[in-house]
Amino acid sequence: MSTPQQTRTGETLDVDHTDVTYRNWLKEAVRKVQADANRSADTHLLRFPLPEKWGIDLYLKDESTHPTGSLKHRLARSLFLYGLCNGWIRPGCPVIEASSGSTAVSEAYFAKLIGVPFIAVMPRTTSAEKCRLIEFHGGQCHFVDDPRTMYQESARLAVETGGHYMDQFTYAERATDWRGNNNIAESIFRQLELERYPEPAWFVATAGTGGTSATIARYVHYMQYDTRICVADPENSCFFEGWTTGDPDVTCDCGSRIEGIGRPRMEPSFVPGAIDRMMKVPDAASVAAVRALEKAIGRKAGGSTGTGLWSALKIVAEMVAEGRQGSGVTLLCDPGDRYLDKYYSDAWLAEQGLDIQPYTEAIESLLETGVWPS
Repeated sequence: MSTPQQTRTGETLDVDHTDVTYRNWLKEAVRKVQADANRSADTHLLRFPLPEKWGIDLYLKDESTHPTGSLKHRLARSLFLYGLCNGWIRPGCPVIEASSGSTAVSEAYFAKLIGVPFIAVMPRTTSAEKCRLIEFHGGQCHFVDDPRTMYQESARLAVETGGHYMDQFTYAERATDWRGNNNIAESIFRQLELERYPEPAWFVATAGTGGTSATIARYVHYMQYDTRICVADPENSCFFEGWTTGDPDVTCDCGSRIEGIGRPRMEPSFVPGAIDRMMKVPDAASVAAVRALEKAIGRKAGGSTGTGLWSALKIVAEMVAEGRQGSGVTLLCDPGDRYLDKYYSDAWLAEQGLDIQPYTEAIESLLETGVWPS
């Protein structure tokens, strides 16, 4: 196809694609999404009980109180604003996402809010409760047997339907305003202002897209804080191996048992250079930690919360051993009622061959004696 040539007379070529009806729809859609942020952006900062004599405070940012019940509500809101303002999301055209569940629940909510169809491409093993919530918000579940094929299937559906593939794994780190604008990092540091250690020694995140750890790390560096960033990775995920080896092409052959985090490839939104430390956490330790959390504060949480909490408690143990005082922060990512048939089921643990007892004893030993078993 040839392009039109400008005439020798110097005529200005002028094509105007302004669509007033679309622009009015776009303004209303953006208003609705921003109004949701005004209603729900700030969430509670909970304290995990530790012995007072240690002089250490451990906090959990409770993202389960968002309207869609998880940390992914923030991500979905950012992705929708990004897609809308880029002109990618259009009236009547479906939004399609590859997800292990929680992001899809939140995106289904925002799709319904602005009146567009939503299709979630998910592993067949996704919890039934997440599927129910996606459908409750008007979304459609499209299952794949191999989690590694979610990306290609989502892109195929977008072409087939004329919709937009949101692609959280590529755009998560760039859709969020990491300099501030009430992102999760700014919210946490504002809530810590009146605490005895307002600048935490460590922040522990987990990685699904990698967008949260990138946002928090960038904000810490931008604000010139001394807080260090640790990312906790579950089994059957390649982030730890990719970070330690520097290999961006590392992969693994199966999906993570800890829903919402852990990926079979190094995702584009994971920013290795922004973080200071990583831990590879056994899945049994993640489950032991969420059960310990319920015992400590009376709240059930998902497995990803346990992965981060396990790593945060190991850091607390280091601080106790070294006689250091200060604070640490991790995330309560989503509620445990989505996983009653998994992380809170002894039958599921037996089926998976997971023995949480040694990890439960390690946490109990720390909280009782201040010593982490060797």
